[in-house]
Amino acid sequence: MHYKSLAIEDPSELIFGISPKPVLTRSGMVIGGGTVYPELNFTLPPMKIDAGTMPEVRHNYEQIIAGALGRAAELDAPGVVIEFETLPPMTEHPAWGLEIAKILLEGMQQEACRSGLKSVLRMTPNDNREFERPPLMRRGRYWDAMLELFEGSAAAGAELLSIESVGGKELHDEALVNGDLAGSLFSLCILGERDMRFLWTNLQTIADKHGVKCAGDTACGFGNTAMVLAEQKMIPRVFAAVVRAITAVRSLVAYECGAVGPGKDCGYENPILKAITGYPMAMEGKTSACAHLSPMGNLAAACCDTWSNESVQNIKLLGGMAPTCYMEQLIYDCRLMNTARGHGKESARQLQRWFVESDAALDPQAFILSPESSVALARVIVNSDSYYHAGVAVARKAVELLREAYGQGKLHIEPKEVAWFDTMQDDLDELPESESEFIGRQLALADRSRFLPQEYELKG
Repeated sequence: MHYKSLAIEDPSELIFGISPKPVLTRSGMVIGGGTVYPELNFTLPPMKIDAGTMPEVRHNYEQIIAGALGRAAELDAPGVVIEFETLPPMTEHPAWGLEIAKILLEGMQQEACRSGLKSVLRMTPNDNREFERPPLMRRGRYWDAMLELFEGSAAAGAELLSIESVGGKELHDEALVNGDLAGSLFSLCILGERDMRFLWTNLQTIADKHGVKCAGDTACGFGNTAMVLAEQKMIPRVFAAVVRAITAVRSLVAYECGAVGPGKDCGYENPILKAITGYPMAMEGKTSACAHLSPMGNLAAACCDTWSNESVQNIKLLGGMAPTCYMEQLIYDCRLMNTARGHGKESARQLQRWFVESDAALDPQAFILSPESSVALARVIVNSDSYYHAGVAVARKAVELLREAYGQGKLHIEPKEVAWFDTMQDDLDELPESESEFIGRQLALADRSRFLPQEYELKG
């Protein structure tokens, strides 16, 4: 593992708007340099995407970028991040995705000429590799098309490259619904780590070629799936919280391969990564309710460097088109954070404390991502000698932190979930010390019809 120490040791320094290693964009935005920027994420209304509907698709994105950036200029935003998360057909057909990226870049340039608004495009192609069954992670048409879209968008001017990668997800979903902590560790810290290293080494090559930045990955398909299942009362919230802590081990690999942030918004594990790497992070919370519900709507803002909304459909609301309305909401949230910072360090820390205290005691998934918990978990990760051992250690620490907070009356846990502390601790105690022994055990249990070991450099 590359990181052996923390970039941020003091939880009060794990705060919004400031990162030890800020990111400078071509337009002059300094992300992590003292200003929190809004980051708008949007998608199409329900519609079919094919060659025949592409004129309507193009019109939607032209409307989105013009309306959202126009409102940002009217509200004197200091700058904005625009994220283009492609939909599966747009990655499968790279020319379609690239065409839309160019529409967004053109709209950003037009607004810069009109009002001087600074902006930067984050390009997030959809990871279609899982569409093969079992998934082909390192070859095939989905892999080739995805790299083609990354290459084309970087050449066109998209400065930040991100993805919600899916390596290991083919086994992780079953681990979640079965409450299988060992299965989660195998998916995230063995399969996920290997896939992340292969993927992000390739993406860094593209970024270096075009003078752009790898921004970061997200364990959305793992940790956010757990969060949504917990919200639906299908799995325990304490189990989802421990899984969230483990996801940081997987997502860290992108930074070891050269990513510099801002980390992807739906990576709720980002506070842990910021403490380790010092790079700026995007976060989302209450403003992501258009896409999913969350128990940490305020706490998520405590250490954000860009504040995002998740994907909002381009539909008409009473106030205007939804992306424009969400841009306004994000800008006002950022204004509050930036105003607090303008009043000095103690004012910013007070707002940070309020963000945290409003959520942390009410749900284990919020508590585990508080600045105090994030630094404690980050320290365990950097003190580990392998990804497997880091995953086990961070899971143990998460159980310890949650159990202790519950015992002290600082955290609400549903009575029926308390027994899960012992269950998870027993599961962790039964894990082998040797990574190779763990891999052999999990391979013997894994459904080979769902995944191919060779796609993860493992022998069948």
